Amino acid sequence: MALPSSQRRSIFCLVEPPQAVQLVIIVSTALSLTVVSGLRHAIAWGLLLRLTIGALAGVPLGLVAFSHADPLLVRLGVGATILCFSLLMALRWGGRRQRSPPLALSRGGVLSAGVASGAASALVGMAGPPALIYLLLAGVAASTVRATLLAFFALSYGATLISHAVTIGIPSPTWVAAGTLVPFAFLGGLAGRPIGDRLGPKGFTLLAIALLAAAGLYTIAAAIVGLAIHRR
Repeated sequence: MALPSSQRRSIFCLVEPPQAVQLVIIVSTALSLTVVSGLRHAIAWGLLLRLTIGALAGVPLGLVAFSHADPLLVRLGVGATILCFSLLMALRWGGRRQRSPPLALSRGGVLSAGVASGAASALVGMAGPPALIYLLLAGVAASTVRATLLAFFALSYGATLISHAVTIGIPSPTWVAAGTLVPFAFLGGLAGRPIGDRLGPKGFTLLAIALLAAAGLYTIAAAIVGLAIHRR
């Protein structure tokens, strides 16, 4: 006998897509605040300011889309975009002759990356990929990218969390679930910080590209599974 769609969703999905996005935002805010404290000396404050200004402009766009767009289709498109960029960067990094960065680090470019990050944070709970992709393509030093992005995540996710709580509302079960996950994220952040300190520019770039590819693949897979379940 076929199961009702609600039961199938409960079996195959731990949480619904909107709740999952808010859960990621809460946990990411706590994690970023934890890790960034030891990296303040490497933060590029001007770069951080422009990213943050762009993100504040992008969050309302993401909130509007979050309220009207199909979250699974959006995740599918975002995942495909991230995966394509990660593959392009991997191909470029493998080409030893191409040493100059393909993009110039400019104020407009940083602001645009911030806008994209803010919108992505509110829409799918992923502020990292747009800013990381831009900074890697602009050839920013690995230590600067790491510290500045972590500080940016703390500000961006914090602003997004407040925006969700005020405009859309965050259900109490989401807060409870986040409360159980935050301690594990905290421990993971503390364990990963020494590893990040030992990575050189080459290792950081490889790890960043690998994480982008993994994020893209996971987002695509989760969206496809969700679409398959919801159409049954």
